[in-house]
Amino acid sequence: MTSSESTDVLVIGSGFGGAITAYHLAAGGARVVVLERGPWLSGEEFEHDFKFGSSSTRVFDFVVGDGMSVLSGNCVGGGSVVYFAAMPRAPRFVFDRQGRFGHRMWPATISRDSLEPWYDRVAEALPVTQTSWDTVPFSGGLFGAACNHAGRTANPVPVALDQAKCTNCNWMMAGCRFDAKRSLLLNYLPAALAHGAQIRPLHEVQYLTRTDDGGYRVHYTVLDDVDYRVEVGSGTIDAKIVVIAAGAGATPVILQRSEPTLGTMPHAVGRYFSGNGERLNTAIFDEERIREVLGLSRPDGVPYEAYQIGKGPCVANWDRLDGSLPEYERYSLEQLYFPPGFGTILAQVPDAVGPTWFGAEKKELLRTWQSWLTVFTMSEDDNEGEFGALPPSGNAVRLSQQMLARGSLRYEPTENTLRGWALSDAEVRDILERDGLSRVMPWTNDVVGAYTVHPLASCRIGDNPATSALDDRHELRDHPGIFVTDGSAVPGGLTVNPAMTIAALAERAVPGIVAAARARGVDVRYGAPAPDGATSSRNAVLPLVRGTLRR
Repeated sequence: MTSSESTDVLVIGSGFGGAITAYHLAAGGARVVVLERGPWLSGEEFEHDFKFGSSSTRVFDFVVGDGMSVLSGNCVGGGSVVYFAAMPRAPRFVFDRQGRFGHRMWPATISRDSLEPWYDRVAEALPVTQTSWDTVPFSGGLFGAACNHAGRTANPVPVALDQAKCTNCNWMMAGCRFDAKRSLLLNYLPAALAHGAQIRPLHEVQYLTRTDDGGYRVHYTVLDDVDYRVEVGSGTIDAKIVVIAAGAGATPVILQRSEPTLGTMPHAVGRYFSGNGERLNTAIFDEERIREVLGLSRPDGVPYEAYQIGKGPCVANWDRLDGSLPEYERYSLEQLYFPPGFGTILAQVPDAVGPTWFGAEKKELLRTWQSWLTVFTMSEDDNEGEFGALPPSGNAVRLSQQMLARGSLRYEPTENTLRGWALSDAEVRDILERDGLSRVMPWTNDVVGAYTVHPLASCRIGDNPATSALDDRHELRDHPGIFVTDGSAVPGGLTVNPAMTIAALAERAVPGIVAAARARGVDVRYGAPAPDGATSSRNAVLPLVRGTLRR
């Protein structure tokens, strides 16, 4: 079946970059259609198992590249459905980074100070709150105690989480069936629907062409709801404005595939990919040393044995987020939960005599998995990723009915990136191996290469056209009316979880998109409150955008 229609604004993707723009444009009076490649699940459909066809396989994309594997959301709500709800703001020094470029990576108009009102908009809308030590589960408490024992600091992280509803089930990655995690399914997306936006799941955008009136025609295929390799329909939608928010692993591919019809893409499309400098270490704790060295025990007297209890990351060490340190030597360490099936497969044996991935020593390691702690590094990489040849359709070649695919991303870490990883690995060991508490082993790159759950920067904003695909308003260079608002627009690694910054940048981009839509004849206004009706943050930003809207 093939269909064709038109709308004012077409949004590709329904994660933070897509949901936020869709809400504001729909609330302002524009006709908005959102196309989402993944399924639409909520509440009771989020299942606590790893069976094929459960939410664990339906809402993820795991794309294996050459030297880099990317785990991301693939569903209505995007990454917000599968993320761990950690929402820190980027450190001030991040905005002054030069990285590999020899000039400031971020546009001159954006700094931590200028982004602060937009951070506030997101914090009010979700909302974001600060975790207290009273609600930190066992794994976070263990990491905090170990940091303190090693002379380091540890802090609970800010989260988009309703603590009263959270059961510490640690199934956040499969979607929250208790609606404790404040994903976009609970705020921006229902608010967009209430204002008339349409959301269409299982619609995979392939490419864009131009229309005779200066707008764009978006070409999509409709996917089967069980086997994502099967196309069951296709169509086109004409739009005056297109917002691409398909994620840093898909947005550049859509644009690259559109080049034969739209014309030359900016050089930075599909280049300068960042994995947010991410790295994982697994610590295998000695339960008796936890009791003797840290003096910890659970109410039942067991020192720990609580790896599976909790809610993703809840405690982080920020000691190395010091702007006076040299670039590539700044990073954060965050206690993190990877469920069995990810963590148990990818964890390696510390000090192994034989293989680190399999064999008798790995079997013994798995016997003690409840005594593990996983520590997540987010550092400053060198934007060394680049996308290669286009797959036949979509962003990757699907290897199975759901979840697993092979992509064209090539990534070879530079000496700068490797130095940051080595420093953070040493820091984790110094904290967690002290006084025999544990044995630590990093997840090395031997099998699947580097990996990231926070892909960034493949379609960067910036001031230099040679190294950025977007201007500081998120509009694609030389292609007016196309905007990019997802993680691909973030210039580089943030040293912290990026969701809050992606969302703040999307909020900041909306007034410019509204102005562009109005210039193309769309009757749309800017000024909607937060999805729940709150207005304090809206009122704070309105004076900042009046000039933009007049233009």
